[in-house]
Amino acid sequence: MAVWDKHKLAGELPPEIDLILRQRVKAKVDLAKVPAGTEGTVLLVDGFAWRRYRVLFDNGVEVGFLDGRHLEAGKKPLLERLRPRNR
Repeated sequence: MAVWDKHKLAGELPPEIDLILRQRVKAKVDLAKVPAGTEGTVLLVDGFAWRRYRVLFDNGVEVGFLDGRHLEAGKKPLLERLRPRNR
């Protein structure tokens, strides 16, 4: 959900993705030194209006400033999966 209306000169908003620390992800596109399909772990969640992530991929490469254009969500950490949902 966008917080503000986008400016008329702004391009399309990147697809939103909601990740948490230590969540597994997969690269949707080829990145520098990271081929599409490579899995990794979220190291940092940053941003307010534009949510972006830093990921350590399984091939040892760490990449920042990634968002829904670059990543697809995988499994959440075990403790997050076991935590009961607030009702």
